[in-house]
Amino acid sequence: MESKNKFWKGVLVGALVMAFAGLLIVGVSAGIFLIGKTVMDDQTQILRDQDPDLSSEGDLELDRIVEKMGYIQDIVEQYYLFDEDMEKVEDGIYTGLMYGLEDPYSVYYNEKDYQSLMEDTTGEYCGIGAMVSQNRSTGIATVIKVFETAPAYEAGMLPGDIIYKVNDENVAGLELDLLVSNYIRGEEGSKVKVTVLRGEANDEVELNIERRQIEVPTVEHEMLADHVGYIYVMQFDSVTSQQFKNAVEDLESQGMEKLVIDLRDNPGGVLDAVVEMMAYVLPEDKLGGMLVSTADKDGKGDRFFSSGGEIRYESDYSQRNGGFPKEDGHELDIPLAVLVNGNSASASEVFTGAIQDYKAGVVVGTQTFGKGIVQSLLPLGDGTAIKLTTAHYYTPGGTDLHGVGLTPDIEVELDEELRTQAVVEKSEDNQLQAAIEALQ
Repeated sequence: MESKNKFWKGVLVGALVMAFAGLLIVGVSAGIFLIGKTVMDDQTQILRDQDPDLSSEGDLELDRIVEKMGYIQDIVEQYYLFDEDMEKVEDGIYTGLMYGLEDPYSVYYNEKDYQSLMEDTTGEYCGIGAMVSQNRSTGIATVIKVFETAPAYEAGMLPGDIIYKVNDENVAGLELDLLVSNYIRGEEGSKVKVTVLRGEANDEVELNIERRQIEVPTVEHEMLADHVGYIYVMQFDSVTSQQFKNAVEDLESQGMEKLVIDLRDNPGGVLDAVVEMMAYVLPEDKLGGMLVSTADKDGKGDRFFSSGGEIRYESDYSQRNGGFPKEDGHELDIPLAVLVNGNSASASEVFTGAIQDYKAGVVVGTQTFGKGIVQSLLPLGDGTAIKLTTAHYYTPGGTDLHGVGLTPDIEVELDEELRTQAVVEKSEDNQLQAAIEALQ
């Protein structure tokens, strides 16, 4: 009982950290897989170009604050029982500043965390092979998918498990990308002990998992009965749009007549990838070819179009360092269904919103997560960085879904008994079957 009380105490502390949702625990530098990774990269320089003096005082009374901090420090030095770790104290000051914004997506990264965040990934990760969603208010990290044949699956991890401890250290409330990079990832062949809370009784279950190199394809596909193609998009990475196109072409070669695109538990990803996928699927003769747009607090932003046989990009900022325009001219003119759930967030909501606005298909499942904002990653010049919410994004029809999400055309809850199964057979998947029925 004492350990569970400590857990819920950790949850309350974790709420102060306010982590974000829907990222991977397979070793991905999860923090950059948000809608607008390209926007994040570009706006770092854009913001500096617009305001070279990013260190200006703004509205804070810095002289008064510094004086008060010095006074507090004098008290600490005189009365505090233990030794101070001055590096952690300083990090705590900056973390507190970002927390004061009351935005769960705006975060300070110290030098170690920022380095871990920016480590290159190649699609192969040395981790455990599970997908985790984190509640943005409480910091609770919950397993939502376990990959078959992965170490987590072999160790007995199940959807619904709450990540409580890693190697006996309470990680409740720790931001998810840091949980991944600093606790879950490690050398191939090394062991990690993950303690989870399971079921309504929150039973503690210890799982000893051997880390392995895990190849996680972002797109999987197969042909189902009655010429129904099925494509599962796990996240939007830089390679996802090409993998998606290859999947469509393969299914077309097998005689595909209808298609289900599964975006359940998809946390989002790279903006360019979802833009290219939308352009590949949608017609060019509706809504002016608009695919997605963003706007900052001054109403400035980026706009992506598919028209005239190419993907075009317009911006109110300086010249964009990106790969647009690109040739397009493709349309997927067959009956289409998109599957979503409460963990479909960010870029997956951009895609789904476009399908609804264009009336290009039917959306099946449950209300989506509702993340309609863009984060920019801003290095501070000393090896540290902040991630800051800088813009809203809008569907082609102008919908701002942040905090609300998208409502499916056909609402279907996943059967209760399937929610904790590590592997759900497609024939038993009632949401998938509902999507197939909607195509008839």
